[in-house]
Amino acid sequence: MKKFLLCLAMLCGVAATSFAGDIRDLGDSKYELRAGDLTLVVDAAHGGKVLSFKYKDVETISQSRFPESFGSTFWTSPQKEWNWPPVPEYDKQPYTVEESSSVLRITSNVSEKLKFRIGKEFAVNRKGNAFTVTYSITNMDNKERKVAPWEITRVPNEGFIFFDAKAEDITPANLMPFKPEFGAVWYATDATNENRKINADGKGWLAYCNNGLMMVKKFADLDKSQPAPGEAEIQVYVNRGKTYIELESQGTYQTLQPGESLTWTVNWTLAPVGDLQPSKKLLKLARKLAK
Repeated sequence: MKKFLLCLAMLCGVAATSFAGDIRDLGDSKYELRAGDLTLVVDAAHGGKVLSFKYKDVETISQSRFPESFGSTFWTSPQKEWNWPPVPEYDKQPYTVEESSSVLRITSNVSEKLKFRIGKEFAVNRKGNAFTVTYSITNMDNKERKVAPWEITRVPNEGFIFFDAKAEDITPANLMPFKPEFGAVWYATDATNENRKINADGKGWLAYCNNGLMMVKKFADLDKSQPAPGEAEIQVYVNRGKTYIELESQGTYQTLQPGESLTWTVNWTLAPVGDLQPSKKLLKLARKLAK
């Protein structure tokens, strides 16, 4: 009955009452989670994307309305199994919303091509003043399949990106000007007339700084043998011109038997940091937030 009433409210465009203290139904299948000064908005009707991630009133992720250039999404890896465009069941179609006392749980349709079902759980991490996103991939095929989880978050082409890695381990070499400083690698955003993408073996976190804020993503640290073939733990894609950047992270490539699932968790946090310059202090804070 609860699920029926929730679906009815969504169809009528009427905001239902909040079904958890940290989660608010905004109507039109959009849900807002709040953790202190942080808010995160999820659109269940359009691929379960994260549309907004704010500190107070300051937005962090891309608000472009061109296709494949805004919000945060989730795909299966490796990409060579589906190429392009993104799989519609995961990236565009509606997700089913389930009610919980403390979690926003949404579930995709099964991909006709890949035979996987995607699940996403969004929860407030009170201890870290952050959000915890837990993804699942379920093998709905009648044979075993191999797959890895892959989160893609689009941000404006402004500010800078950094993470723990060795510059010589970033491939292709010299494609993007990552500079080794203070024990990490740093990339000040730039613009060229080509699309660029790098792969890197990181240490389980990725940071983006812009507009007085630092966003830190925390995920499982992989060794070089664990990502899917041709993929990597950390990836950064820069679209041509000065339009948007994708912050990407991936989990372990593994075998799923029929009906079996994997889960993978990413913690999102956002903090004001004032003057944005690469520094030991900023790196120390990012590492602290990623613990």
